[in-house]
Amino acid sequence: MASVQLDRVRKVYDNGQVAVHGASFEIADGELMVLVGPSGCGKSTLLRMIAGLEDITDGNLLIGGRRVNDVQPKDRDIAMVFQSYALYPHMTVAENLAFGLKLRGVARAEIDRRVNAAADTLGMTHMLGKLPREMSGGQRQRVALGRALVREPSVFLLDEPLSNLDAKLRHSVRTEIGRLHRQLGATMIYVTHDQVEAMTLGQRIVVLKDGEIQQIDTPMALYEKPANLFVAGFLGSPAMNVLHGTLKQDEGLHFALDSGGQIPLGTAVVAEAWVGRRIALGIRPEHLHPAGIGKTAFEAHVDLIEPVGNEVFVNLRFVGQSLVARMPPQVLPEPGQGLRVTIENAVLHGFDPDSGLRLS
Repeated sequence: MASVQLDRVRKVYDNGQVAVHGASFEIADGELMVLVGPSGCGKSTLLRMIAGLEDITDGNLLIGGRRVNDVQPKDRDIAMVFQSYALYPHMTVAENLAFGLKLRGVARAEIDRRVNAAADTLGMTHMLGKLPREMSGGQRQRVALGRALVREPSVFLLDEPLSNLDAKLRHSVRTEIGRLHRQLGATMIYVTHDQVEAMTLGQRIVVLKDGEIQQIDTPMALYEKPANLFVAGFLGSPAMNVLHGTLKQDEGLHFALDSGGQIPLGTAVVAEAWVGRRIALGIRPEHLHPAGIGKTAFEAHVDLIEPVGNEVFVNLRFVGQSLVARMPPQVLPEPGQGLRVTIENAVLHGFDPDSGLRLS
């Protein structure tokens, strides 16, 4: 396997559009790095530049310490798995796995060894004689993974490989990819717009917006200390609640909303430097609770209740502000009724309301 290093890599198209602004980071040998962001953020463009499918306008790209800006894709020792399975419909699984190796002139015995090894790793030995039309979407995606696996590359590149699968299959194949990475110790770069995939798969995550890197860190570090409002809102389901107003300390700590009304914070943890200034206050949904007797609370109105099994998402409204709370299953008021809510003992997040940057 090999490390991948990007040094101020930029992509500017002929019409002047800047798709990637000076990306600099390193993927360690054997690491699974996820590139995540909304559509049009530059994540797939970045992956395609690593693959050699897009030219690099400026900067340097190194794979295994070798500069590969001008190296052809076939000579970069990478294998790519696309969103589309792109299997040959008239070929069996074994023939699909072997086809790329045949084109490269690999010996028959070596092709058989690699195909059988990949099939064994992915649990597909019993499917080698099947045609794609005889297989489910999840099985076809495993064949696409196997086609990359037989290459035995230094780096695996995966471009939204689960987008065409339903929710159950996405979970199954996502687990398969995580297991495969642990088993192989392979260097993998995985692109997705799905923050759940990013959080569950990535050892580290690169969050992108409009072609610029917003933050690079481990999943839980991004969740607990987002660098700005974009990262705070993008990672987490449901998203972080963000309220604009002023923190005040008179008669107990509370937050005076720009829209009117006050939210008592009780024993919630905030930095002293935030008090007395206007900020954007971030509250994770799991830190909003139904208030017991004697708790510092505010009265919100229930808009919608979304039961999702072992928890309930409660959509609330308070003086024109929308809030989402994540609560355990319990008896709750009907939509349109009031609910006393508390933010006791929560660690809250402060952001500059103008720049959006996290406050220390």
